[in-house]
Amino acid sequence: MAKREDLAIIRAARAGQGAAQLALGSRYLFGGNGLPQSLSTALHWLDRAAQQQESEAWMLIGSHIPLEVARAAADPLALCVWYERAFDAGLMQAGLVLAQLVLTGNGQLGGEQVLPGLRSKVIKVLETAANAGVAEAQWLLAQHADSVPAIAAGRKLPAVPANDTLAESKTGQDATLKWTARAADAGVMQAQQSLAQLAWEQADWPVFLERALPLARALSEQYVEILAQLNVPSETLARQLGEENLSLLLRCAQVLQASASFDAGEVQQFLELAAYGDDKAAQLALGLWYARMNSDGERVLVGTGSANYKKAIRWLTLAGEAGLADAWYALSRIYLKSEFSQRNLVDMQRHLEHAAEMGHCAAQLECGLSAWRNRREKLANDVRAVYWLQKAAAQGSSEAANLLAKIADSAQPAAWAEAAKQQLTREQVKAHPFLAARIELAILFGLSRPEALLLDLNQADCGHCLVIDIRAHYARSKRRLILIQTGDERQTLSRIARLFEDVDCGPNGPEGNYRQRLYRFKTAMPASEFEADETAIDS
Repeated sequence: MAKREDLAIIRAARAGQGAAQLALGSRYLFGGNGLPQSLSTALHWLDRAAQQQESEAWMLIGSHIPLEVARAAADPLALCVWYERAFDAGLMQAGLVLAQLVLTGNGQLGGEQVLPGLRSKVIKVLETAANAGVAEAQWLLAQHADSVPAIAAGRKLPAVPANDTLAESKTGQDATLKWTARAADAGVMQAQQSLAQLAWEQADWPVFLERALPLARALSEQYVEILAQLNVPSETLARQLGEENLSLLLRCAQVLQASASFDAGEVQQFLELAAYGDDKAAQLALGLWYARMNSDGERVLVGTGSANYKKAIRWLTLAGEAGLADAWYALSRIYLKSEFSQRNLVDMQRHLEHAAEMGHCAAQLECGLSAWRNRREKLANDVRAVYWLQKAAAQGSSEAANLLAKIADSAQPAAWAEAAKQQLTREQVKAHPFLAARIELAILFGLSRPEALLLDLNQADCGHCLVIDIRAHYARSKRRLILIQTGDERQTLSRIARLFEDVDCGPNGPEGNYRQRLYRFKTAMPASEFEADETAIDS
């Protein structure tokens, strides 16, 4: 509860007395004497006192009101003048807050509202502090080094020739690297992460390890006790580490593994910390580490000791459930290994198909090869083989494309069907819609005349290919597959399929048996056009 003396100061402050406002702001700034500490309330009264030219008020603001409180004020821009005056009076901390208000504002600051002269002064403030060794100023200057020329000029730069623009851009990049490096050397973690990221993008592995490895080791030491208590990935740990640190740990482990010599225990610790931080890529990497293999299933030698497939399966399963196809493929390789005590070909195939369904090219190729090898065990295996080989070929697998070309045909127009279509009149199309549709189908996919007349389209259309199998009604034919490769082919086939959707395409249907269909065809078409080719077509 406020004391009698405080009540008198409050009344005087509300009445507009600058000295009372200064006194009240000071009391809220430090708390005690009957009033609670409240930086936002202190800022309110100190701001009002400063407006009445109480110099001590802006000195208190500059030295004790942090950036977060200033940003939360109703008009942060109006506070810049007090931080500026405090800096002019020798308070370096006030200059840093001023720079952060101006350069890193959330829309209210750092835009057109800030006077050009103030922006220019802010850069000078940062340069002064940065040259004096203030790490925070070095990092802030590094983040805004590209805009220094425009800010210093106090206006937008006019258009310049391309060569000059490139030179200024390079100058800005050099300044950014300079101040980022100085901030990193001074211990600013964000600057160290920035340099590590740049080295990663440039594939400069020695520089990456120089910048990233100390950070990764510090994180490992910081969370070693927490890590020992975890049995499952932790969302809390993920939030504490953040995406940047999780990525840094994984990248350090990857670069170290690719080096000539490394500490296997340290690499494992990095991977475990990132994996328990619920990073799916780290979970995949840790699973492969325990399995002692790479993502292609090839054995690799890392550290000492043999593979631990139990732990590998645990982490790979988590990564697979998180959406990584590589994890399911790796699991299929584990269940295929002869040295694995729980070797199981059923589980291997299940994981392999899961990886293939998620778009893993090697898994799709292997599924296609497996289905083709076992085509005699199940009639539909050839259709399944074509499906997976098409998927793999679409991702650039030459092996899949070569095998696909051998086991399935591409759509090629049939000459007899094109000639027949030219003979069809509008009246004949209306009188024989099924026959006209079958001729169109033969033109599209290169069917022979018996195939066109006897094909049961309801069973033949498999979505990705057309199964041509009329052996039950035409013994001389062979089962074959025709690829559906284009959108036009798919659209035309779907349109024709709708015509036959509720129709019995067998001999008991409205079209009759093969003799009846052939008679209808020959009746509608002039016999002279096809007699010469009939023997070749039907064979």
